[in-house]
Amino acid sequence: MSDQPSTPARDHEWFDYYKRFTYFSPEAVRDGCQPRIMEHPEAPKKAIVLVHGLSDSPYFMAAIGDYFFHRLGYNVYMPLLHFHGLKDPKGMEGVELEEWKSNVSFAISKAAAKASEISVGGLSTGGALSVYMSALNPRINGTLYLFSAALDLAGGAFGLVGELKEILLQTFLADLLDSNGSLIGDNPYRYNAVDMDGATQLARLIKETDTIIGLFDSGFPFPDKVFAAHSESDQTADIAGIVALQKVCDQTRFKFFRIAQNLGVPHASVVLDKPVVSNDGKELEPRNPLFAEMMQAIADFEKIE
Repeated sequence: MSDQPSTPARDHEWFDYYKRFTYFSPEAVRDGCQPRIMEHPEAPKKAIVLVHGLSDSPYFMAAIGDYFFHRLGYNVYMPLLHFHGLKDPKGMEGVELEEWKSNVSFAISKAAAKASEISVGGLSTGGALSVYMSALNPRINGTLYLFSAALDLAGGAFGLVGELKEILLQTFLADLLDSNGSLIGDNPYRYNAVDMDGATQLARLIKETDTIIGLFDSGFPFPDKVFAAHSESDQTADIAGIVALQKVCDQTRFKFFRIAQNLGVPHASVVLDKPVVSNDGKELEPRNPLFAEMMQAIADFEKIE
């Protein structure tokens, strides 16, 4: 008898993930927000772990995951981060950065069990987690893929507002500023706000990735190939974070897919091939008009050793 739940399976739903992280279940996770797994019948050489951003879900990585699976032949693993994608998120009270790291580490272990070359990538917070894993997890021996990576918070002249945000979110004032309102809104695939509890964990992560990036320079470059896509219109994650990473990478193994400001592509839209719409048909998040070009750039970059 199957030990899978009686509820109908959703696209590529990763049931073993629920067994490992029992605070998730098919019944507790919103439709479309489920952790996802895509494996070929015969194990390929390559696999990738794709990590979503703060307040959203693996849905946002699905179009990129489809491309890696169907066009590039990878196995694909999309973990759901602690306190995300829930029907009842409880204000994200108790969310932990260390648990996010455990979520991603589990996916990397599963990927490495069937493939010899493991890449990692993600959107926003997922990008920052990917930088952390790329530098510290020995199983990552492929490429680091960054999409609107939250390596620095945006805002203000010379990034000063972003720096102040990061400092503020690491203090007790973050709890005082938390609205504690409902996180469930019109968007079926993300919460309707970035909760302060989660943002505080992101600030901790940014501090850690700053330290990691600071270990490298042009004479001792960041060891992995890096593909970074970022919009100049991003009002959430400062593009300066990617520029800083680029400076400490081998320039022959770094590709910067920079989306011009005149296109007006917002933060999370960089990873969207189709717009996100509400149940009543209202467009909530636009698509990236350069999505196809971005994915072709990834396919071309993959050929570089």
